[in-house]
Amino acid sequence: MKEVTKEVYLKWYEDMLLWRKFEDKLAALYIQQKVRGFLHLYNGQEAVLAGALHVMNLGGKDKMITAYRNHVQPIGMGVDPRRVMAELLGKVTGTSKGMGGSMHIFSKEHGFYGGHGIVGAQIPVGAGMAFADKYFETGGVTLTYFGDGAARQGSLHEAFNMAMLWKLPVVFICENNGYAMGTSVERTANHTDIWKLGLGYEMPCGPVDGMNPVKVAEAMHEAMERARRGDGPTFLEMKTYRYRGHSMSDAQLYRSKDEVEEYRKIDPITQVLDIIKENNYATDAEIETIDQRVKDLVEECATFAEESAFPEIQQLYDVVYEQENYPFIPHRL
Repeated sequence: MKEVTKEVYLKWYEDMLLWRKFEDKLAALYIQQKVRGFLHLYNGQEAVLAGALHVMNLGGKDKMITAYRNHVQPIGMGVDPRRVMAELLGKVTGTSKGMGGSMHIFSKEHGFYGGHGIVGAQIPVGAGMAFADKYFETGGVTLTYFGDGAARQGSLHEAFNMAMLWKLPVVFICENNGYAMGTSVERTANHTDIWKLGLGYEMPCGPVDGMNPVKVAEAMHEAMERARRGDGPTFLEMKTYRYRGHSMSDAQLYRSKDEVEEYRKIDPITQVLDIIKENNYATDAEIETIDQRVKDLVEECATFAEESAFPEIQQLYDVVYEQENYPFIPHRL
C-alpha cells in the first residue's frame, strides 16, 4: 500500500473538511428551500471515502457506485464541486444538467456510477460492472457501497452468489452507520455483525474501523489487490456513524444527543487533525490557511450554483429518446 505520509494526512484533512463543510452548506440551502426533494448527508462517514481513495486507481480503471448519500464521493474522485452543488440546486450547470438532483450524482468520466435511490439497487449493478471489467480484461476494480439497511435486501445475496461464482473484481462495502433510516441494526436482524453474511458464500469478509482512514485504506488495499489478482470479491463492513439524520427531514427521535456526542469524540476529521498536530506536520497558521481555503471553495460553489440558470423546458424532450420516424419533437443534445 502507498505510504501514509505527512502529505497524505494533510490531504485527508483538507478533503474531509471540504466534504463536511460542503454538506453543511447544502443543509443551510435546504432549509432555505434552494435544495428540493430529499437530502441525505455524509457527515461522520468521511474516513470511509478518504481511505478508499488513497488506494484506488483514480482517473483510470477503478470505479465506484453507491446509494443516495452520494454528494462527496464524486468530488473526491475529481468531479468539479461547483457542478455537484449546481446539480443539487437543479441548475443546468450541474453534473446531469439539473435533472438528477441530490440522489443521482453521476460522472462516467471520473468513474463514479452514481447514487441510487432504490435501496440495494446498486449492489447487483456494481457486480455487473465488475463482470464487464473481467470480461474485457480492463484490470479495474469496482467498489460497491451500500448501507446497513440494504444488507437485508435479497439482491445482495444474488449478487454475492454470482460474484463468488465468477470471481468478479468487486469489493462490497457496507457502510454501517448504525441505523437504516430510523431503525437500529439491532432491530433489523438477530445478528449485528453484518460482515458475517459473506461467510455463507465463503467470501473473504470482516469488520473495519470506518472512523479511521488508515484502517480503511489498509482493508481496502488488501481487498482490491485480491480482486486485481483474479481471486474474486471481498465484503467489508465499515463501522461508522452519521451525525445528522437519515435525511434532512429526520427528527432523529430514535437516538439521544448523548449518543451522537460520544461518536463525535472519534470524529475522523478530528483524528486526522490530532495526528497532524502531534507530529508537527503543519503549524497553526498553515492549518488556518487550509480552513480558509475550504471555506472559500464552499462559498464559490454556492455562488456558482445560485447564479447558474435553471434548465429550459426543451431539455425535457432532449433527454428522453429520439425516434427517426417521429420528427415532431426537435432534439438538440
